[in-house]
Amino acid sequence: MMNTDLTGKKVLVLGGSAGIGLATAKAAAAAGAIVIIVSSNQERINKALATLPSTAKGFAVDLGNEAAVRDFFTTSGTFDHLVFTAGGAFPFGQVSDLTSADMLAALGLRFLGAFNAVKYGSKNILPGGSVVLTTGIASPRPQKGWAAGACICGAMEGFTRVLAMELAPIRVNAVSPGIVQTDLWAEMPAADREAMYQQAAGLLPVGRVGQPEDIAQTFLYLMQNGFSTGQVVVADGGAVLV
Repeated sequence: MMNTDLTGKKVLVLGGSAGIGLATAKAAAAAGAIVIIVSSNQERINKALATLPSTAKGFAVDLGNEAAVRDFFTTSGTFDHLVFTAGGAFPFGQVSDLTSADMLAALGLRFLGAFNAVKYGSKNILPGGSVVLTTGIASPRPQKGWAAGACICGAMEGFTRVLAMELAPIRVNAVSPGIVQTDLWAEMPAADREAMYQQAAGLLPVGRVGQPEDIAQTFLYLMQNGFSTGQVVVADGGAVLV
């Protein structure tokens, strides 16, 4: 069996300065990993590093810029696990209301950012390592107004499967969260955001919306399970059931 203990392993978390990415970095560090976080905002990186062990490092990189991502990986050195959690808010709106520019902007970081990260970073992954991407339940369980999210999540699922074949024996998987209390919803008015959380909690079988720490455990599972590849693991509190 492959040794997938995270002790002493290098885990690179792109989008690791906040939310699910930071929670994953903390969980990996608690499991003994050496954590490297990457984000476009140096101030947020500094705040995040203050909550991580002294062995952790952080780098400011524009993950939506292909050249910047390419240049970063030319100097990053080798590592064991590549985690991609970066992404801003989806543009909400039905197909009739969205423009091509809206869709391209949405794809820019969430999909193309991941695409470039894997394209340039996968060559640095050590034997036994893995890639864990982020998608969401907007594809299997879409709602009205979720056109952009459904398209991106569907693309990420297909991307995960093809990478599992192209990068083998490097394992490639993805985590599909449901509603989680993160900055993804920060642009919503506070009252609307809280109402959404309460409504979702009332519908979910688990009776609550997710926390970043819930989703981080799924990322850890996929890094440590040496027999899982090409899989999309849903962590949504049962949202796809209701």
